[in-house]
Amino acid sequence: MNKNKFVSVMKLHGDTQESLAEAIGISFQRLNAKINQTNGAEFTMSEIRAIKIRYNLTSQEIDEIFFCD
Repeated sequence: MNKNKFVSVMKLHGDTQESLAEAIGISFQRLNAKINQTNGAEFTMSEIRAIKIRYNLTSQEIDEIFFCD
């Protein structure tokens, strides 16, 4: 995951971790763990889809954020 790109997209849209977590239906703590990949935490496909819709991201942007090495 490209954490820096993800955080920059959040900030560009005026979101905090708290507001995004609420919007996609998970706790702030769980979102934070997923962003930081704590203990192997990863975004689910439904969460990625919700983020794609919320930020109007292209498939390429999703790939660059969530599926990069």
